[in-house]
Amino acid sequence: MANTVEYYLSKGFDRKTAEYFAAGKKRITGVVPNNDFTLTISFDNGEKRLYDMRPLLKEGTVFEPFIKPENFRRVYVDDTHCIAWDIDPSIDSGKVWSNKVDLCPDSCYIDSVPVGGVSGV
Repeated sequence: MANTVEYYLSKGFDRKTAEYFAAGKKRITGVVPNNDFTLTISFDNGEKRLYDMRPLLKEGTVFEPFIKPENFRRVYVDDTHCIAWDIDPSIDSGKVWSNKVDLCPDSCYIDSVPVGGVSGV
């Protein structure tokens, strides 16, 4: 029963997440920041998806520095295929782990929509 939608549903996942994992995890291959605080993310299956960062960009959160457009535009794909930002770009986040804020590929895929429209996983 492993790797089926029913398996993941039995483990407590919602349907959208269960369908994502049953279809196989995706890797992020590229990211482009947009002026409206969304990200256009490219995945290894050839899909481009739009991820809305606005709900996360709040004062008092780890994402607060990226409310400023110039900081938001510093987004990149890190060596583990996560979407990432360095809080202080002059510090090597490979050496100072607390300098980096990141989003995992799974949530980026699940919580995004295909470029050009809305559809399920």
